[in-house]
Amino acid sequence: MTQRATTGPLAGAKHVVLKIGSSLMVDPAAGAPARAWLAALAEDVAALREAGKKIVIVSSGAVALGRGALKLTGALKLEQKQAAAAAGQARLMRAYEEAFAPHGIVAAQALLTPDDTERRRRWLNARATLETLLELGACPIVNENDTVATQEIRYGDNDRLAARVAQMISADALVLLSDIDGLYTRDPRIDPQAEHIAEVKAITPAIEQMAGDAGALGSGGMRTKIEAAKIALQAGCATAILDGRAAHPLKRLAEGARATWFLPERAARAAYKAWIAGSLAPRGALHIDAGAAAALATGKSLLAAGVTRIEGKFEKGDAVRVLGPDGREAARGITRFDAGDADAIKGLKSAAIEGALGYAASAVVIHADDLVLS
Repeated sequence: MTQRATTGPLAGAKHVVLKIGSSLMVDPAAGAPARAWLAALAEDVAALREAGKKIVIVSSGAVALGRGALKLTGALKLEQKQAAAAAGQARLMRAYEEAFAPHGIVAAQALLTPDDTERRRRWLNARATLETLLELGACPIVNENDTVATQEIRYGDNDRLAARVAQMISADALVLLSDIDGLYTRDPRIDPQAEHIAEVKAITPAIEQMAGDAGALGSGGMRTKIEAAKIALQAGCATAILDGRAAHPLKRLAEGARATWFLPERAARAAYKAWIAGSLAPRGALHIDAGAAAALATGKSLLAAGVTRIEGKFEKGDAVRVLGPDGREAARGITRFDAGDADAIKGLKSAAIEGALGYAASAVVIHADDLVLS
């Protein structure tokens, strides 16, 4: 196949993560895969692979396909969603296998739960699996394992999952296919005067306020895409939001189609610290005083003496938020104490810690090596 010219951040990318939502993957009228659209996408993926790029696809669609297969209608209970995911995941993978087969591409299923990206050891295992699949020439198709996920423990949308996967494989570009061609100053469906934003170099509160509602089939809206971009940028990964409804979305993006690119301003953080910064569900929070906040800003560890209040329930080794005196997030880090012990030693100097806990322990609640400023 002839290689296509590629422009923009996609041109220099070696690892690309592509996120596809349910509204693109599934023909809502038939309740079946959108095969013609998927065949065109497979051509795009094959062309990028021929250009030396490694592609990982994060794909929704299992629940939507299973809903049709099981003839489920209306709002689904959790158990029905899990059943639909079980029935639909096989159909989703078959659709990818059939689309990729003419190009000699092996589609490899990888189902993840939040523990696989939020627990360090499982993160490393998942990363090793994806990297091995890429080395073997396969195209991993990643989805949340909705068959076992619960409402309390799930990603909830594949935008943020895609961003965590991008961090996981040190991707250079994350492409979020949507039903809109990027970020606007306001919802263009409501305000025809809304202005399209081609590039975003810093995700400010004003940018975060530019969010839309979720679509009929999907669970994510513009807000989750901005959150995903923020996670990816922590790892130095550029992120595009592109209207994927027309055929050949990657070809169109490579040729300069209108989209919003979120561009990293600084080099990627080390993989471990990027993982901490991108934590999707910190288990709790540590409130700190002004002195501790100033110390963290200079690269120091968080000591018990600077902690003023404990919030939530967490275990030793969990990711937690660190909130400054104004209540705003100052950092995230991996705590060396569970919530009970952290509460017992908050505000104490080193000499008083053993008496409070009943055993000798360091005054360091979060070490500088395990902490990332927000």
